[in-house]
Amino acid sequence: VQLQASGGGFVHTGGSLSLSCAASTPTFDTYAVGWFRQAPEKEREVIAAISYDGDTTYYPDSAKGRFTISRDNTEKTVALRMNELKSADTGTYYCGMLDAAYYYRGVPVTAWGQGTLVTVSS
Repeated sequence: VQLQASGGGFVHTGGSLSLSCAASTPTFDTYAVGWFRQAPEKEREVIAAISYDGDTTYYPDSAKGRFTISRDNTEKTVALRMNELKSADTGTYYCGMLDAAYYYRGVPVTAWGQGTLVTVSS
C-alpha cells in the first residue's frame, strides 16, 4: 500500500486549507482511513477518520465543527478540509490506512503517507 499526501502549506490564523491523500492499493474501499497530526515535540494524534464506505466519521473535540473528512473510493482519495485554523493546528499531517473498516481508539495503522507540513500563524 502506498499513500501520497499533499496540500500542506502556510495559512494565516482563521484561514482554511485542504489536504488530499491518494492511495494505490486495490483494496482501498475495504479499510477506514485517518488523518493524523504530529505537532513539534508531541505525539502523533488522530484528527479525523472515515469508514471504508464514507458513511461514518470520527473527529476529536479539537477538530469537531472545523474539519471535514471525505473520501472518493472511485478515485481512491481521502480529503481533509480544515477551516478556522489555529496556531495549535500547526504540525505535520499524515494520512494512514487503518486495519479495520471503522475507526476505533488504538486501531493499527497499516500504511502511512509521507506527511505534509501545515503551518498556521498570524
